[in-house]
Amino acid sequence: MIGHKLLKLWSSGRSRWRLHEGITRCGKACYSSCNPKVCIVGSGPAGFYTAQHIIKARQDVEVDIYERLPVPFGLVRFGVAPDHPEVKNVINTFTQTAKHSRCSFYGNVNVGKDVSIDELQQAYHAVVLSYGAEGNRSIGVPGEGLAGVYSAKDFVGWYNGLPNCRELSPDLSCETAVILGQGNVALDVARILLSPIDSLKKTDITQPALEALAQSQVRRVLIVGRRGPMQIACTIKELREMVNLPGTRPEMVATDFEGVAEALKDVPRPRKRLTELMLKTALEKPGEKEQERRNKASRIWGFRFFRSPIEVLADPNHNKIAGIRLAVNKLEGSGEGAQAVLTGEEEDVPCGLVVSSIGYKSLSIDPSVPFDSRKAIVPNIMGRVQQAAGLYCSGWLKTGPTGVIATTMNNSFDTARSLMEDMDSGTLDLSAAKPGSQSISALLEKRGVKPVTFSDWEKIDNVEMMRGEASGKPREKLLKVEEMLQVART
Repeated sequence: MIGHKLLKLWSSGRSRWRLHEGITRCGKACYSSCNPKVCIVGSGPAGFYTAQHIIKARQDVEVDIYERLPVPFGLVRFGVAPDHPEVKNVINTFTQTAKHSRCSFYGNVNVGKDVSIDELQQAYHAVVLSYGAEGNRSIGVPGEGLAGVYSAKDFVGWYNGLPNCRELSPDLSCETAVILGQGNVALDVARILLSPIDSLKKTDITQPALEALAQSQVRRVLIVGRRGPMQIACTIKELREMVNLPGTRPEMVATDFEGVAEALKDVPRPRKRLTELMLKTALEKPGEKEQERRNKASRIWGFRFFRSPIEVLADPNHNKIAGIRLAVNKLEGSGEGAQAVLTGEEEDVPCGLVVSSIGYKSLSIDPSVPFDSRKAIVPNIMGRVQQAAGLYCSGWLKTGPTGVIATTMNNSFDTARSLMEDMDSGTLDLSAAKPGSQSISALLEKRGVKPVTFSDWEKIDNVEMMRGEASGKPREKLLKVEEMLQVART
C-alpha cells in the first residue's frame, strides 16, 4: 500500500518526477531526497521573504538558507535603528519561516569562500542570491580617507553591533557633524547622534556606542543633499521624528525653500505632506509651546540643500578632518528628475565628523556569477539571473539599495514567483534528485567549517536577551563572532 502511494506521479507542467526514483537511489522511503531543493544565500529580509513565499507556494520544496555570520536577519538586526524596535517585529515572521519543517538555517557559512556557487548549484535545483549590499559607495573626493570620515553603513554597524564594525570607535569630540545624503539612514544617524542618552539606554544599542554617545560633544548636525527640498529621499515618519526630537531645534536656510510652496500643487500626496512638514519646520513661526521647547534646546539639526562635497579638509597636521568643502548647486528640471548642476560657488563648513550616507553597494562574491559592477547588481529579469540557468536573485542585489523593508518583501516575492513559474513550466529541471544540504554539509565538514543551526542561534538570542534584561534593555548584543560561536556551541 505504502509502495503504491509512493509510486504516484507528482506532475507539474512538463516536469514529471517520480518519487520511486528517489527510493531506488536511497534504498528506503526517503521522501526528502526527492523533493525540489532550493538554497538561499543571505538571511536578511530578502532571503527570508523569498524563503517564506517559496514554502507557502508549494508543499514539497525544501529551502536551505546560508548566512556568513552566525546570526540571522541581516539589516533588520544590523541596519534598523535601535530606537525603531517596531520595525524589528518582522523577526517574528522570519523565525516562523526558519522553524518550518521544510526550512533549514546554516549560519557561519561564507558562500564564495567556504563553498562556491557552482557547488551549491550542483547540490540544489535552484540557488537564490539574497546577500544584500555590504559595500560602501565612495564619495570620490580628496580627503575622504582622513580620520573622522565614516560611511553610514559602518557607523550604523558600529552602534548596531555588526562584528566587523565594533572597533570603529568614531571620534565624537567635535561640535559639528556633517551627514552627506538625505535618506532615512542619514536621518537615523542624525537622530542617534542627537538623541538624549536616557532614551537610547532603553534600546538595544551596543554598550560601547552608548558610552561613546554619552561622552559625545556633537551639538549640531547638518544633513546635506545635492538637490532641493522637493527631491529629499527620506520618509515623513523619519522627518517627523527629527522635528520632535527632544532637546533639539531645527536650523534651516530660508532661501533653500524659495518657490517650493508654489510647486506643491502638482506633486503626489506623500511628497506633498513631506514637503509641507519641511516648510512648516523651516519657515513658520512656531507656537508658544514649540518656541519654548526650541529655546531650551541644546542641540541643533538642519538640512542643507543644493550642496555637493568636493573635498574633505584636513587639520594643520593632516591627521584628521577639520571641515568639508561643498559646491553650491542649482537645479535644472523639476520634480524627481531634476538634476543638480554646479554654479561655480563653493563654501567651507568646519566640522570634525563626516558620515557619508550616499548608498550601500552590492559586491560580487563569486566570479562565476554575472555581475554589473557599474550598477552594482546581478543582471536579472524578474529575479532570473541572465545567462545562468537555475540562478536567481532578490533584494538589493537584484534592484540596488532602494526602498524600505516592505519594498524588499514585494521584490523577494516576485523572485519567488519567477522561480515557482520555472518549476511549474519545466524550465527548471527537477527530474534528477539533488542532495541539497547533505552534500554541502559534508563539504563544509571536510573544510573545517561548522555551521550554526537556528537552534544554535536561539542560544545566542537567549544570552543576549538575558544580558539586556540585566541592564534594562531589550537585548545586549554579542559583538564578536568568536563569542557568538562559543555560545552557540555550549
